[in-house]
Amino acid sequence: MTENSQENNLSPREETSVAPDRQTVTWDEGDMPYSQEFGDHFYCRTDGRLECGHVFLAGNSLPERFKQASSFTIGELGFGTGLNFCETWRQFRDVATAGQRLDFISFERFPLQRADIDRALSHWPEIERERSALRAVWPDTPSGRVVLDIDDHVRLTVVCGTAFDEIGRFEDLFDAWYLDGFTPSRNPDMWSASLMQRIYDHTVNQGSFATYAAAGFVRRNLQAAGFSVERRKGFAGKREMLCGARQG
Repeated sequence: MTENSQENNLSPREETSVAPDRQTVTWDEGDMPYSQEFGDHFYCRTDGRLECGHVFLAGNSLPERFKQASSFTIGELGFGTGLNFCETWRQFRDVATAGQRLDFISFERFPLQRADIDRALSHWPEIERERSALRAVWPDTPSGRVVLDIDDHVRLTVVCGTAFDEIGRFEDLFDAWYLDGFTPSRNPDMWSASLMQRIYDHTVNQGSFATYAAAGFVRRNLQAAGFSVERRKGFAGKREMLCGARQG
């Protein structure tokens, strides 16, 4: 993935979308979903599930933190195919004890149809249980707030709309964030200074974030919002990724 190295300090009112009301999904070799509007794949071409574990779960010190909390809330920018949710649910289930709760809240402007989600996730037998459960409850026409009680421990909420507006409507604070919009050079609104500030404002003290993106303007926008930012080795030959926490 290529990343924009230019500053992006758009104010909330200046943010605009680069895509129409829906995405046109095409399929590369190996059933790799590709967004025609954003000109980018939905996940790493090497192995999206392993990338999720390396970047988002390890980058947020999960599932270790799951074990320490009776309830845990994850926010995600970009639900996409639901791969991050399914892998997170799988790892949460491995460590969850009676009474523990996971709320996974994802902000997605252009939700995919059930058939596309199912086709993308069928690549990984490791998450077959999660894929089947998600397929069974995913609405025919997702809109507004899609709230799905997946099991006794896990609730998935997919908020359909622009991330900046929808996060602002939440009173909840988030324990961890998965920043997983399309590549910053192709989808700069999802990495803007104003959105990073809104995310910071909706994060608990010592709450964390992780992202595959390492573009300079992304790092600076996160730091300007108030996050500490750490560079780590990226996944599958990618030089760097970013993670960090809200301090004070």
